[in-house]
Amino acid sequence: MDKTSYALGMSIGHQLQQMNATELNIDDFAKALRDIFAGETAMTDMDAQAAVQAFFQQKEEEQAKAAQADGQKFLEENAKKPGVVTLPSGLQYEVLREGDGKKPKATDLVECHYEGTLINGQVFDSSYRRGETATFPLNQVIKGWTEGLQLMQEGAKYSISLTHSATEPMVPARPSRHTLH
Repeated sequence: MDKTSYALGMSIGHQLQQMNATELNIDDFAKALRDIFAGETAMTDMDAQAAVQAFFQQKEEEQAKAAQADGQKFLEENAKKPGVVTLPSGLQYEVLREGDGKKPKATDLVECHYEGTLINGQVFDSSYRRGETATFPLNQVIKGWTEGLQLMQEGAKYSISLTHSATEPMVPARPSRHTLH
């Protein structure tokens, strides 16, 4: 066995796993490698690129649909918990600690600590982990935050759950169509 060849195969295999491309036909994959080195392929580079794009687009759509279904199930169960309030927009919140200050308006600049998680508990962003509060114009964040933070008085702490549609504009560090908690 040639260690370098095997190691390169391992590296590509790990990359494909990370890209969730695990249902590939390994025989066709190996044939493509042989064909590239032989200088004669069964499809053009443009056709190959289109096939890869279509494959990953389908994967993304499947994952997004699954995330959306999981989010809906989470929100339905979460709504049954004592203390959880569901608004007409679908936003859910639970008051963990009441505040005693004023409530912000959408046009206000707010300062807060937050931890953004997916419903599986994975943290995608956290001011706590950065060790400093975040300050931002309330109308310049995702719709659900603009709505939810206006419910809170200064000093309050809420747990807010948002449907994927309330997380627009898209949160860059989070996968598409995920419910946030």
